[in-house]
Amino acid sequence: MTASSSADLEVVVAVIGAGPVGATLAAALAARGVPAAVIDAAPLPPMELGHFDGRAYAIALASRRLLDEAGIWERLPTTPCPIEGIKVADGRVGEAPSRLDLDFDAAEVAGEPFGWMVEARALRVALNARLPGMANLHAFAPMTATVVREAEGAKVTLADGRVIRAQLVVGAEGRNSPQRQAAGIGTARHDYGQIGMVGAFAHEHPHHNRALELFLPAGPFAQLPLSDLGSFGTSVLPHASSFVWTERRASAAKLLALPDEAFSRELRRRIGDHLGAIEPIGRRWHYPLTAMHATRYVADRLALVGDAAHGMHPIAGQGLNIGFRDVTALVELVAEAHAAGADAGSAALLARYQARRRPDALMMIGATHVLEKLFANDIGPVRLARRLGIAAVNRIPFLKRSFARQAMGLPLRG
Repeated sequence: MTASSSADLEVVVAVIGAGPVGATLAAALAARGVPAAVIDAAPLPPMELGHFDGRAYAIALASRRLLDEAGIWERLPTTPCPIEGIKVADGRVGEAPSRLDLDFDAAEVAGEPFGWMVEARALRVALNARLPGMANLHAFAPMTATVVREAEGAKVTLADGRVIRAQLVVGAEGRNSPQRQAAGIGTARHDYGQIGMVGAFAHEHPHHNRALELFLPAGPFAQLPLSDLGSFGTSVLPHASSFVWTERRASAAKLLALPDEAFSRELRRRIGDHLGAIEPIGRRWHYPLTAMHATRYVADRLALVGDAAHGMHPIAGQGLNIGFRDVTALVELVAEAHAAGADAGSAALLARYQARRRPDALMMIGATHVLEKLFANDIGPVRLARRLGIAAVNRIPFLKRSFARQAMGLPLRG
């Protein structure tokens, strides 16, 4: 590698991609005293929306702790809604959920909520409020960059000619990560032939901070509690929830084309009557559902995080949280190396990161895949067997607690 110019910016980590995972990683590193840079082709302010658009994230307890430590949580402009209970049940459209269900109560597991529902716009606002002015952090957006990784370090050349020298580059640009492709890292993929529809709705009766996960023949359907409608202001109904709704492609296209009144009826056929009258609010978002897993998470001077490394079916609502687990692991390893004066981009450190994160993500991808295949059918004997299985887990405290703590991102014991 050529010698550094006195004008070059020297950092420990250069993060490529300022989405929720990449921006959180940069902030978390800087908060631990690790010099970092984050680069994104899009300007940060336009990532903020001035109105509720229907999207929200389920932030697990372990993820909230990460956002707290990075100084992001306290900057959320709206109050997140805690998830204090979750009902999991098998069902069929237009019928009441099976009474052989699985009912989780957060107070029985960790004494804290399972997670919090955070509006997508609120998380973006908090990230944008945190990144500027942080000691040890340089943000470049909008900006493109060319990355050259060599044995001694990485050189990141910005489009305006400035140069950043880093010990480690992190690819956080999403499923089509250019950094992953440039490193020649392959992926395994699976297309579920389904569309995930995401949005929100106002409703008449309170949700009591409880979520509902229904396994329907076409795919899972989830109702997730949002804070009351003070921050939305688009409906006379006082309460709000988010939905994550999976359908086969042809059915999804028809549902997405429905006017609000007809779409509300279809929502209520799945939710039931316990929330009373409902009304869609915000936009309807939809995405093709595929699973993706990188064959490795590291290359010379490179680590992958979030969707650049893995993507999974939303049946368990863990996609962003698995990305935040990547962030937590990488921050711990890099901060430890930096404090010791060691190389934060060494092959040994990257091997430790991959050993810590790849099995966990692969297990979650496998678990969501098995769940989708098990529940996405309407064969009578299979339906009965899975309902009995759900009820059995509900009656075995250790198993029930283990499932809940895994979803919260916590150790199985503690």
